[in-house]
Amino acid sequence: MIKKVQLPLQTLNLVLGFMVWVILSSLLPFIKEDIAIAPEKLALVTAIPVILGSILRIPLGYYANLIGARKVFLISFVLLIPPVYYISIANSLTDLLIGGLFLGIGGAVFSVGVTSLPKYYPKEKHGFVNGIYGAGNFGTAISTFAAPVLASKFGWSLTVQFYLIILAIFIVINFFLGDKQEKKVKAPLLKQIKGVYKNVTMWQLCLFYFITFGSFVAFTIYLPNFLVMNFGLEKVDAGLRTAGFIVTATLMRPVGGWLADRFHPLKLLMFVFAGFTISAILLSFAPSMTWYTAGCLTIAICAGIGNGVIFKLVPTLFSKQAGVVNGIVSAMGGLGGFFPPLILSTLFNLTGHYAIGFMALSEVALASLVLVIWMYYKDKLGLANQVISHTTEGIMITDHKGKIISVNPAFTKLTGYEGEEVLGKNPNLLKSGMQDNRFYQEMWSEIERKGSWQGEIWNRRKDGKNYLEWLTISAVKNEAGEIVQYAGMFSDITEYRKEV
Repeated sequence: MIKKVQLPLQTLNLVLGFMVWVILSSLLPFIKEDIAIAPEKLALVTAIPVILGSILRIPLGYYANLIGARKVFLISFVLLIPPVYYISIANSLTDLLIGGLFLGIGGAVFSVGVTSLPKYYPKEKHGFVNGIYGAGNFGTAISTFAAPVLASKFGWSLTVQFYLIILAIFIVINFFLGDKQEKKVKAPLLKQIKGVYKNVTMWQLCLFYFITFGSFVAFTIYLPNFLVMNFGLEKVDAGLRTAGFIVTATLMRPVGGWLADRFHPLKLLMFVFAGFTISAILLSFAPSMTWYTAGCLTIAICAGIGNGVIFKLVPTLFSKQAGVVNGIVSAMGGLGGFFPPLILSTLFNLTGHYAIGFMALSEVALASLVLVIWMYYKDKLGLANQVISHTTEGIMITDHKGKIISVNPAFTKLTGYEGEEVLGKNPNLLKSGMQDNRFYQEMWSEIERKGSWQGEIWNRRKDGKNYLEWLTISAVKNEAGEIVQYAGMFSDITEYRKEV
């Protein structure tokens, strides 16, 4: 029973964490009426919670493996009570910055569930499960929409204190329903980091999540104030529209995970970053409210799907270091939400518009698209190389002039020659002398006519012993129809021939 409730429980935990994480950005239009905040400091106030919310994801992901999700969520919610109360009585910019920094704990709990929940499900469901958990992003929508409504009736200070009650309730729920028997993974943090920090694939995933989740966070904290200032919307209306962005991205996250369970994740990311590129270009032209809405919603869809896809890839590629890799990747995503609002604010102060910032997003997304395409074809090539390396048949590849350029381990096993002994040489070093020149002339004549040849041939091993092999030679042509390589595949049939 306890294990069955972990997915809904931890998802609700994330909802609460994200609700707390965006308190300041949700209530900033109200807060700045009581606390004097210079225009150039507004972006800093909304971005500051992202700092700790990003950095802490690494240790929280690690400790979720070490001591279990139950304890990490409990400790996190207890630690959130002081900063939430401190913000409710804040009366200066400094108070907001200090309290906001520690609100980051709410965003950091993300790495707890994505580390813990895959333990309860088979691999083929990891994408969908992490997608469901990631839908806890919905917490930002709840705060963005509900907090302004409550603040209109009760004031922003009392609204913040409502969060204290919810935190207390969830502390009790986690104490009783959290899984005390969760499987623990005890490996030193530094050892895990050393095992992955040189892994190129992990840093590529970091870049992708920097864009997908970073854009989600950035738009969440930037839209409420932007819509009020740039389009003159009412504060509640701006909150409702921002909530629409958040809900769209949130609903798309489990969809992305579900799709990644069924289709190649890298193919899905191609569509994601193509959508980002086009939408960001549209936003850079400062369009009307209608087109601006279309661009933002497209980014919401791409961000949600991308987030789900990426956290299908993490546990699949890094099962043994899932905790720390989840932490690192999600930390980079959090930082992706910290810098854009500050950059957009600075660019607006310098140029009077946001065009350059959105154009920069489109360029980074385009670069990511190119990288994903490269990774996809590299992955296909790597799979082909694995097949060649592990096949029991000997494989030898030559250039069009007949010089050996590649052999596989089975070639060495069958012939006795190491790769370095034959590379650059002609395959005739394997000749046994048992076939005359006419045999070889007919063989190559058939290859030229048909593109391949197949049959029995006697060859000689390095130790001088002859053996009978079944050989297939195929001509490899380029798009122009020119032969660029020859591929030979063979197996030893000497013993089989004796039995026959």
